[in-house]
Amino acid sequence: MKEIQLFEKLAASLQGDLFFDKSAAHHTVRLAYSTDASVYQELPIAVAIPKSIADIKSLLSFAKEQQLTVVPRTAGTSLAGQVVSAGIIMDVSKHFNQILELNVEEKWVRVQPGVIRDDLNNYLKAFGLMFGPETSTASRAMVGGMIGNNSSGLHSIVWGDTRENLIAAQVLLDDNSEVEFTTLSQEAYFKKLIQKDREGVIYRQLNALITSPKNKAAIAAGYPKQSITRRNTGYALDYLIEEERPFNMCNLLAGSEGTLAVITEAKLKLLPLPPKELGLLCVHFEDMISCMHGNVVALAHQPEASELVDKYILDFTDGHPTYQYNRFFIEGDPQALLIIEFRGDTAAEVAAKAAALRADLESQQLGYAYPYITGPQTNLVWDVRKAGLGLIRNLPGDSQPVNLIEDCAVSPEDLPAYVADIQQMLKEEGVHASYYAHAGAGELHIEPFVNLKTEAGKKTFRSILERTTDLVIKYNGSLSGEHGDGRLRGEFIGKVLGEEVYTLLEEVKQIFDPQGVFNANKIVNTPPMDTALRYDNNQNRTDIKTYFDFSKDESILRLAEKCSGSGDCRKTEITGGTMCPSFMATRDEKDTTRARANMLRQFLTNSTKTNRFDHEELKEVMDLCLSCKGCKTECPSSVDVAKMKAEFLQHYYDAHGASFRAHVIANFTYSQQLGSFVAPLYNFIVKNSILSGIVKKTIGFAPSRSLPTVAGTTLSAWVKKQKPLVAARRRVYLFSDEFTEYNDAEIGMTAYKLLTALGYEVIIPKHIQSGRTYLSKGFVKEAKKIANKNINFLKDLITAETPLLGIEPSGIITFRDEYLSLVEADLFSAAQRVAKHALMIDEFLVSEIKAGHIKQAQFTQEAKNIKLHGHCYQKAFHLVQATETLLSFPENFQVEVIPSGCCGMAGSFGYEKEHFDVSMKVAELVLLPAVRAAAPSTLIAAAGTSCRHQIKDGVGRKSYHPVEILYDALIK
Repeated sequence: MKEIQLFEKLAASLQGDLFFDKSAAHHTVRLAYSTDASVYQELPIAVAIPKSIADIKSLLSFAKEQQLTVVPRTAGTSLAGQVVSAGIIMDVSKHFNQILELNVEEKWVRVQPGVIRDDLNNYLKAFGLMFGPETSTASRAMVGGMIGNNSSGLHSIVWGDTRENLIAAQVLLDDNSEVEFTTLSQEAYFKKLIQKDREGVIYRQLNALITSPKNKAAIAAGYPKQSITRRNTGYALDYLIEEERPFNMCNLLAGSEGTLAVITEAKLKLLPLPPKELGLLCVHFEDMISCMHGNVVALAHQPEASELVDKYILDFTDGHPTYQYNRFFIEGDPQALLIIEFRGDTAAEVAAKAAALRADLESQQLGYAYPYITGPQTNLVWDVRKAGLGLIRNLPGDSQPVNLIEDCAVSPEDLPAYVADIQQMLKEEGVHASYYAHAGAGELHIEPFVNLKTEAGKKTFRSILERTTDLVIKYNGSLSGEHGDGRLRGEFIGKVLGEEVYTLLEEVKQIFDPQGVFNANKIVNTPPMDTALRYDNNQNRTDIKTYFDFSKDESILRLAEKCSGSGDCRKTEITGGTMCPSFMATRDEKDTTRARANMLRQFLTNSTKTNRFDHEELKEVMDLCLSCKGCKTECPSSVDVAKMKAEFLQHYYDAHGASFRAHVIANFTYSQQLGSFVAPLYNFIVKNSILSGIVKKTIGFAPSRSLPTVAGTTLSAWVKKQKPLVAARRRVYLFSDEFTEYNDAEIGMTAYKLLTALGYEVIIPKHIQSGRTYLSKGFVKEAKKIANKNINFLKDLITAETPLLGIEPSGIITFRDEYLSLVEADLFSAAQRVAKHALMIDEFLVSEIKAGHIKQAQFTQEAKNIKLHGHCYQKAFHLVQATETLLSFPENFQVEVIPSGCCGMAGSFGYEKEHFDVSMKVAELVLLPAVRAAAPSTLIAAAGTSCRHQIKDGVGRKSYHPVEILYDALIK
């Protein structure tokens, strides 16, 4: 009780937020921060989101008084457990994210630690500059974390690591004093030594340590050879003893994992943007060892990067909803692939460099295929490499890739022998591994597949690292290259560097942080590397019965476990993409796909309830999920949280029942059906501010959100009155979803008229609603009934020749997505057939254009500018391009795709009173500003009814379904 009172007092003194108690809201946040991208898990005593330096000082003072430790955290993508702790997690990512000062002439920028690397470079691009270190997580990795780990990235052989590009840092020491670490002249250094404050004490004690001849000899003998650029084992004392290098405490700060001080600002060195022309020589190899020899040859040609991708990763791209489109350059079945980048001022210069390397490789009989990639397709190639960690999480079963020896580095010329030794060792351990990443820097991310849910697997886990340290010593390599030591490798630093050096590392920690205020038990004094693992409580795991069929993912628990923690869901609107809209709006970790998946994993594994879904924390973490489906394809591991949220809600309803509002939304079709019988009256009520206000208050809708109106005639009733087309080219079936049938009937009529004008017989077959409203609110049992009925109605009608066309993305895509895991087993094959031929009307028309059945001469030559916003489900299923192609078909139509994510409406989400603000924040990220900026003559296109509604409410501007624009362009 006293502890809670102390935290309450601390919380009252902070401008930011503090989560510390056992309430669902607080416990949810603490659970969300109990993991990172490593295999570790530990519940923090508290999570702090400071707003100011004063907040950070208060937290440090409190921790010191209460003998706790504070863990600075940014994106939480650490792979060695650096930010997993039972102490206070201090997340600076939300409020310390400002670019403070830029000096273009001197090529430096001053930033706060929460600035994202890619967002920073997006800002710097206009000035012809960039921050060089480029991790595979650069879309969410932040400067503070990059300093903590001394991040490098795939271009580090030319752009350097974070340490090389860190000029200065403002830090808080353990007594809250604010100091600057920067390059010191000899005079300035001596002044530091005679200061009487805490900073002076640190400089004097550290000076004594690094100037001792005995210590210098131990450091020189123990640290990795200097030809290895990625040497991050322990603290960087080897950099401090280099006499020719000007003293800068930043060299020690980089790679210190938040264990020595808290960074509040960083001054970064900037590089000119690289030459624009680039090409990738993608060399295919039949075995890994020859690939490593090829890497040595490649480095002699001075490339910008030389990166490895192995067969395991390549195989996981096959059939992946996103990365299958990146396989265009793969020839045959390579065991290993080197992606070698060259840059230059002209395309010819780059091509010549690549050709010279190819000739060299061929002369040495290294490689069997050498595709050369240029232009925008190079991004697709690099995306495969960057997604490696997430992709290999798609391996079935409990043996999964583990971060363990993935950060060990040797000299590139030692890689062939080192890899051969690793392969032999892993063979003896009885495990396979994936090999990828930074061959050019001598650091391969080697990830063995280990089952950490068994005691035998945990023993193998330890044994592999123990045996790999012997190989690191053999090649005088580095135990850690860029991912850090953390709590994973800290235990073995003494073995690799020598116990004498390890004692010096302990002294460094003692000099800076004698009370363990800063991220205790990382790098030094770490707990055993095989403790506090995610799967330590594996004995409580049983089969969990679900309403969806999760067999494709093995189970719902296995789907949740696929989250690697890589944090792709922490992207911002600047980086782009759909996942995760609520996080983009709130910047709260609990609103990430990662947090939701991890929370499900923890409760489904550890809950002692019969209904393991019956936890308020799960309700809390799922609350702001918009079910946008972005995670289904943008997450490299395809962690479909929208599907898992629907499953959770159904189980939660089983325990508690559903709210009145949830029932109203789920049964939306029936209310609209009733409304259509008395359309004038219904529309008068929803348009009248007083009457609609009563309705909204009763249901729990936002007062300022407009309500949808109904059409005077339903689409199906109108179609029955139309004369059948004589001598049609072919028959198509039109799915009249619940929104088009009652609300957007006019758009449905336009679609019918467009199809018939183009020569197609259009029939609305017997069917019922799609079930989307039920799925969105978690009524999975009802959606299951609907799915079975619709497949029974349609299974004998829908074929390649007679497809099912949809107007509303969320309705038709239900056939391709949820129905496949909802229908009964005896209908599954039929559901697959229907799904294969259930098409957005845009897709169908584009296929007919490509087949030559629709001619450009059928459309106007009038010029039109169109801005297109894609529905989330279109984005998830890669269908926006089809809409763009369709709208670009008239000769003088110019289409620009708005780089928006989710519109924020997400069906009922944007209506709900407590979600309205988040809904609008999501919309204001990209979509609404883009629409406001569009000229009045520009047409706004949006296929989704929710998207059009959001645009109308947010900007007061009408947007059009693509079929409306195309029909209007038809020469009639």
